[in-house]
Amino acid sequence: MEHNKLIGATVDFVRDTLKNAEGGHDWWHIHRVWTNAKLINQTEKTDQLVVELAALLHDIADSKFHNGDEEIGPRTAGNYLQSMNVDAAVIEHVQQIIRHMSFKASFDEKVFHSPELEVVQDADRLDAIGAIGIARAFTYGGFKGRELYNPGIKPNLNMSKEEYKHSSAPTINHFYEKLLLLKDKMNTPTGKVLAAQRHAFMEDYLKQFFEECGS
Repeated sequence: MEHNKLIGATVDFVRDTLKNAEGGHDWWHIHRVWTNAKLINQTEKTDQLVVELAALLHDIADSKFHNGDEEIGPRTAGNYLQSMNVDAAVIEHVQQIIRHMSFKASFDEKVFHSPELEVVQDADRLDAIGAIGIARAFTYGGFKGRELYNPGIKPNLNMSKEEYKHSSAPTINHFYEKLLLLKDKMNTPTGKVLAAQRHAFMEDYLKQFFEECGS
């Protein structure tokens, strides 16, 4: 299928699949990641089709909403792409990106790498920080019924993957356990520049937050 037709069909598929998704992982999250990925790829010049498909499908079935099943996302994406008669090598590449791009995947030994993964991973991480990242963090925290802030519960800066996956700590802790770490995990020059701006915004936000809390 021609590139633009496949991308258009994938947009329709993702938008319909995620029409009732939690607000931080809905179609508009996907749209922002897709937009970021295309922006970053203007300078990286990797395989545009793989980048766009992986960006669009990366949260088609997020494990955190499916009992921790880390294969449901790659499997759902693969089934869709097979139904569209996409080349098997492209499907495998997209699935590998989905498997290895998340923050929780960074706890595991690195077994897959590609320039396309770097682009999509940076695009997704950008949406986890800055003003959007703050909004998403509190949206998901509210969805899970978590406290905003509890000074008696300190951030766990040395958690394991399982501790990270099952944490129910206050949302403010998430800034220290993940969001403030992402700037130094960016892969691409464009991603690093954009992340630095968003990181600074989060630092300003936290300063104001703690001032208002009297901390």
